[in-house]
Amino acid sequence: MPLTPGLLYLLASVACSVTVAVLLKLARRYQVDVRQAIAMNYAVAALLCFAVLRPDPAALLTPQTPWLVLAALGVLLPSVFLAMAAAVRHAGIVRSDAALRLSLFIPLLAAFLLFGEPVSGRKLAATLLAASALYCLLRRPARADAAAPGDGRAMWLWPLVVWVGYGVIDILFKQMARAGTAFAGGLLLAFVIAGLLMLAYLLWRRVRCEVRHLAAGAALGLANFGNIITYIRAHQSLPEHPALVFASMNMGVITLGTLVGALAFREPLTRLNLAGIALALAAIVLMAPW
Repeated sequence: MPLTPGLLYLLASVACSVTVAVLLKLARRYQVDVRQAIAMNYAVAALLCFAVLRPDPAALLTPQTPWLVLAALGVLLPSVFLAMAAAVRHAGIVRSDAALRLSLFIPLLAAFLLFGEPVSGRKLAATLLAASALYCLLRRPARADAAAPGDGRAMWLWPLVVWVGYGVIDILFKQMARAGTAFAGGLLLAFVIAGLLMLAYLLWRRVRCEVRHLAAGAALGLANFGNIITYIRAHQSLPEHPALVFASMNMGVITLGTLVGALAFREPLTRLNLAGIALALAAIVLMAPW
């Protein structure tokens, strides 16, 4: 297969997404304060969003701007990012990335339960596969529970928080789009609000900022925004194949995350966990709007 621009954007997006998890994994090893890193991440992401996507500030100051949705995003984005850091620390890259990608089924459930979308057999089957995958991924060995019950609880609790949190964030972004808010402007505002709230938290806690933590946050912001912009560019380069972009992105992150977690960080995986990864991939393929 030739390396077309669309495929290159997809590969870059997958790489950036897994890089975010790798940076969060390394944060503990190098004693990086993830609170400072995440705050800096949103500052960098907001600057890049403004420079690259060029949102129109005047378009944001309209009566249709969903400020409550934006405020909720401002609170949830850093909160769930902190949860992602905890998930990577306690459960590893493999489970955390898989939980993140399976969060796309939360908006699907919301569409069924809250917005009256008709239930199709394919979507119902994909949702059941995703639920089974999540169970297999979060299932931990009995010996881990007996040896360290606190750590064993964290292994499934934090990925579950990531799953629910990013699913709710996806719903809020969809609500923002329904309100007519331009994507670039809404994303910029969400980043700014999230960054300001993290800054207020750091000031309230009287955290002493250090250059190395902020430098780690700058790298995190580059990877975070890189994931977003390359995913957008992939859709723009492959306008006739949205399902290919959707499925390739989510499957690519789960596959690469599994390889990096298992090979580079020696994350232990049971047969049930591996079955969960296979079920997650199958659910994504089934979910894609082919």
